[in-house]
Amino acid sequence: MSLTFTDQDKNTLRTAAYGAVTLVAWAAGAGSPHKVATAGSVALYSATGPVGHVLAEKSKDVVGLDGKSAAAVADHVLPALTAAMRLLKKQDPAEADNFRSTVTVAVEAATQAQKGAPSPAVVDMTRKIAEALDSV
Repeated sequence: MSLTFTDQDKNTLRTAAYGAVTLVAWAAGAGSPHKVATAGSVALYSATGPVGHVLAEKSKDVVGLDGKSAAAVADHVLPALTAAMRLLKKQDPAEADNFRSTVTVAVEAATQAQKGAPSPAVVDMTRKIAEALDSV
């Protein structure tokens, strides 16, 4: 099955995936948010399948990731995660699983980029991301 994504679909997928990494970086706080964001982004760029192609495209259409707070970013990202899963499950359930796995690996990579155990804020943000992915 060949998947066809509109520009809006691609924007939703990129906002969801890169936004999840951004949220973990926000939750990492003063620790090392740049290292966290880099590790998560590298994991996303390593994705395969149709989702991998969308995430690897250079684009400036991702919106809502430059918010002034984690809450502002979450207002865009958490619904985008749910919308991305809904879109992919409708078109190809296997690709929805691939997207969920890709985002989960990226969040784990971002989390492991921190020194020591993840902070309670990072653990909580990871839970929120998983809930958004699973809410479809």
